[in-house]
Amino acid sequence: MKRATGLLALLLCLALAAPALACTTIVVGKKASADGSVMVSHSDDGLSDARLVYVPAKYHRRGSLRPVYYSHCSLDFKPQWGGTVSHRIVDGQRAPFYNTRGDPKSVPLGFIPQVAHTYAYFDANYGIMNEHQLSIGECTDKAMVDPEPEPGKRIFYSAELSRVALERCKTAREAIKLMGALIEKYGYYGTGETLTVADPDEAWVMEMCGYDKDGTSGVWVARRVPDDGFFVASNQFRIREIKPGDPDMMFSANIFEAAQSKGWWHPSNGALDWAAVYGAGEFHHPYYSLRRVWRAQSLAAPSLGLPAWAEGPFTRVYPFIVKPDQKLSVQDIFAIHRDNYEGTEFDLTKGLAAGPFGDPNRFEGGAESLAGKEGDLSSVKGEFERPLNIYRCVYAYVNQSRSWLPAAIGGVTWFGPDRPATAVLMPFYAGATDLPRPIQTSNILKLDRGSMWSAFSFVANQAQLKYSFMIKDIHAVRDRHENSFFGRRKLLEAKALALWKRGDRPGARALLAKQSAANAAAVLKDWWALSEQLYVKYEDGYLNTKAGIAQAVFYPAWWLRQVGYEQGPTSYRKPADR
Repeated sequence: MKRATGLLALLLCLALAAPALACTTIVVGKKASADGSVMVSHSDDGLSDARLVYVPAKYHRRGSLRPVYYSHCSLDFKPQWGGTVSHRIVDGQRAPFYNTRGDPKSVPLGFIPQVAHTYAYFDANYGIMNEHQLSIGECTDKAMVDPEPEPGKRIFYSAELSRVALERCKTAREAIKLMGALIEKYGYYGTGETLTVADPDEAWVMEMCGYDKDGTSGVWVARRVPDDGFFVASNQFRIREIKPGDPDMMFSANIFEAAQSKGWWHPSNGALDWAAVYGAGEFHHPYYSLRRVWRAQSLAAPSLGLPAWAEGPFTRVYPFIVKPDQKLSVQDIFAIHRDNYEGTEFDLTKGLAAGPFGDPNRFEGGAESLAGKEGDLSSVKGEFERPLNIYRCVYAYVNQSRSWLPAAIGGVTWFGPDRPATAVLMPFYAGATDLPRPIQTSNILKLDRGSMWSAFSFVANQAQLKYSFMIKDIHAVRDRHENSFFGRRKLLEAKALALWKRGDRPGARALLAKQSAANAAAVLKDWWALSEQLYVKYEDGYLNTKAGIAQAVFYPAWWLRQVGYEQGPTSYRKPADR
């Protein structure tokens, strides 16, 4: 009994600490967007630290060093490097909200020379956007090798790379060159990674991985997204042939040598195919990645008629970029993240697994929650479709970088706590000098009414009880807030710009920060109220309104037939098959 209890505790710990192996990231070039902005999005699909934290700009003394911390999202939570399963960094010097009392302090894997001045930025499990509109998204990829961290040999993962880039860089090209240099000098550990990197003028896709378990470096490649292009990645490398001399491509100096040394590629094979040589296909099962790429590209460019089925993990049927049929808005991009394959043959709101009330959520069990480790929780072999919207998403966002506005006003992160389908997009401007407390506060092991994530996670979990009914109530409140935010943004930004042009830059920043705080406060209040309304309205499976209490809401006929309702006790005679 003690051994079984210990195993159960271990499985639970691993499930809580599993890395975010299921993200989706999107890039929209400035000529493909509705307003001329460059957009980057990211859904962070793993139950982990949900905080959006403001890291302030700082000046540093000559000769000071910057600590590089272990990233929990790389290879599970490792207690020897500090933090907790629910708090990624514990260091008040990094940011005030990283000073979580009672948590073990983060322990540096190593240090790099600090620069004289670092920029302010929004941080989560990966860096998001800095005060100069430099913007980053992420997804994890399956690489041939996943090295462990080791001080002095491998101290960087994409998460800390993204933060250093936001601290020191203003442009996407500058950020990629810096991150590449850090990989080469200080070593790379963890899973393969895709970072989408953008500024107000252009966007790039950077992919990276280790190639030797005991190596002291790593390999990386970056490719520019055309201005009229739409790019999506979903847990699989997307860059293919490496083209020396291509002005729209950058890569590490060792990329060919490393592949040859491992026996993965030889010049006689032709051009080096990055995804096929350094990648190991899709995570977990076929179409875990490809189905999301197909769906996102099909939503952006339905005229292409892309097939839902492919010949294998390294198919070329889904191009690196597509040109969208129509120019895309922030709402369009988040609608993609909210998708459950509605209206397709894979529609997760249909069928017996969706239950009588069309719940698209599919719990994945051992294979996913244990991130490939032994210990499957069921002997039944099979898989569910993996949607863009997933129940264990901890946050999602769309970043906009706009060249025609001052960076403080032009850069905006539209942030949605918890899973996209039940989230509200809230705008936070790059020029803000702080973020609202509720968005910087969360603990997955504690229900906190002062936490935005707690409120959204609570309601999302409620919705699973009677999804087709509750989702309408949720969307009514969501749409009211989002329509208000998008509807008032032009006036708000015009006021901020007028202050900026008059020389009152602090006033402009304060105006934007004040409005974001008011937005967040209103959403938090309404979301907890919504949770109470849903409880009352659907208590005990009934519909309870002023029109009547305990109004019957029964199961649909198709579902009743499939679950054996007709074989129930309708007679005193024993059925022949029992």
